[in-house]
Amino acid sequence: MRKMQNLSIAERVAAARAGNNPLVIARVPSGWVTAGSGQALPGYCVLLSDPVVPALNDLTGEQRARFLLDLTLIGDAILEVTGADRVNYMILANLDRSLHAHLHPRRNDEPADLVTAGPWAWPQAPYDPDRDGELMRRLGAAILRRIMS
Repeated sequence: MRKMQNLSIAERVAAARAGNNPLVIARVPSGWVTAGSGQALPGYCVLLSDPVVPALNDLTGEQRARFLLDLTLIGDAILEVTGADRVNYMILANLDRSLHAHLHPRRNDEPADLVTAGPWAWPQAPYDPDRDGELMRRLGAAILRRIMS
């Protein structure tokens, strides 16, 4: 999984299109949902825009609406599957200037010293298909149910 972590967003999307991105959870109208390479917060996902563009502002109005709708549908699926209390949504693109959004499940029972911390402050657990695969399969099914309805 480290290999995917070192690829650019454009390379991750190209790998997803080719069927070579092992972190892919689901294909959605606006792009690809992948498991986060770190799972400090189980259920952490990333929505990769396809087409690859620098920012949300580079999409047409219809594409923007679709990306944001998909983002919230993925968030709904995360809430259902993980039992999280809320989802933090982050669109940054500061290092890799390609549109992608991070979705982090958050819980009300988090340690006090981490409640206000960003997800990268948490002790990291690299994605492990043996440990995380079943959760991601359930998440993929929940995402597709929402996308198809």
